[in-house]
Amino acid sequence: MKSKTWNEKFMQGVFFTAACTSVLAVALICIFLFANGIPAMKEIGFIKFITGQRWKPGNDIYGILPMIVGSLYVTAGAVIVGVPIGILTSVFMAMYCPKKIYKPLKAAIELLAGIPSVVYGFFGLVVLVPRVRELGRALKTIGLARSSGNGNSILTASLLLGIMILPTIVGVTESAIRAVPAQYYEGALALGATHERSIFKVIIPAAKSGVVAGVVLGIGRAIGETMAVIMVAGNQARMPAGIMKGVRTLTANIVIEMGYAADLHREALIATGVVLFVFILLINFSVALIKRRGEREQ
Repeated sequence: MKSKTWNEKFMQGVFFTAACTSVLAVALICIFLFANGIPAMKEIGFIKFITGQRWKPGNDIYGILPMIVGSLYVTAGAVIVGVPIGILTSVFMAMYCPKKIYKPLKAAIELLAGIPSVVYGFFGLVVLVPRVRELGRALKTIGLARSSGNGNSILTASLLLGIMILPTIVGVTESAIRAVPAQYYEGALALGATHERSIFKVIIPAAKSGVVAGVVLGIGRAIGETMAVIMVAGNQARMPAGIMKGVRTLTANIVIEMGYAADLHREALIATGVVLFVFILLINFSVALIKRRGEREQ
């Protein structure tokens, strides 16, 4: 009994240490970001830093509004591409998919989650960029676009990120759909609803908290992506001029310039990280709030 009690206390200590390490890591990251980023915001001017439209480190001009807008545009495009496909894929896997192909399909989606970002970037560079370039030229020829662009654009980055967020959305949404009690579906059928109507009018609304959580987590993945976006987005530090034009995101701005930045330039990049960190915190807070509301409704 004594050895069992000692083992339990020892493992409790191990788990507690692991939990404290995780919390400490997050605290240290927060301290580092805010301690180095806030002084730069004060020196540059918070409003000027957030709303400035020019980024010229050589002239000590630091405005990240183009990168904020670029991140929002690319993320919104990824949501438009990835969310409908992800939700419909989840519905198919949970309610329609034959057992014979479920396991291969599930394995393929999990494989998507394990592919490195740089591989996605190469795929976008070799496959998507030429196709978008051809699309731009076709639209310009028929008069629907002023400029064709070179393929490195908001559209390309949105398509690529839309593919990258699929595993997150599909995984969370499928789990939410499967968590809905079978009585909901059976009751809808008993009342005369068709299979499709039962799914889209009963099952999905009942799983909406999980579905929305999956979408928000997908948004978090999209807004935080770096390597793949750098390879296909064009990386021009200017206000977006159209979906066929290049753009630079917050993450790309940090990675591209951090290697040679110094003094105020380096602090401004860390301050950019603070803005991105706040965005991620808001997304995580939204997920927690959605889950809490879902639990109350149940």
